[in-house]
Amino acid sequence: MTERSNVITFQGNPLTLVGAEIKVGDALPAFHLTNNDLAEVTNADYAGKVLVLSIVPSIDTGVCQAQTRKFNETAGTLAGDVVILTVSMDLPFALGRFCGAEGLKA
Repeated sequence: MTERSNVITFQGNPLTLVGAEIKVGDALPAFHLTNNDLAEVTNADYAGKVLVLSIVPSIDTGVCQAQTRKFNETAGTLAGDVVILTVSMDLPFALGRFCGAEGLKA
């Protein structure tokens, strides 16, 4: 697998990214995710849509919460064929809790 060094930093320290760089126009690799209702979702569920993935480490951090709020706010201004998914390493219950507390559509 490809490793890319010195592309990003975390708290001033360089990190190594693993995997090929994603470029505009690249096909999205197949994925299987679990939603807040514990149902599986895949690429096929969004066929014909423009899919934006907002990927965060954990919804229980301030930066990730702010990013999720911003994407949710922006989603309301986009065309109907645009879908934004927030993906995290959290259990589905954590995202459900956050969405409920924030009044966001899960």
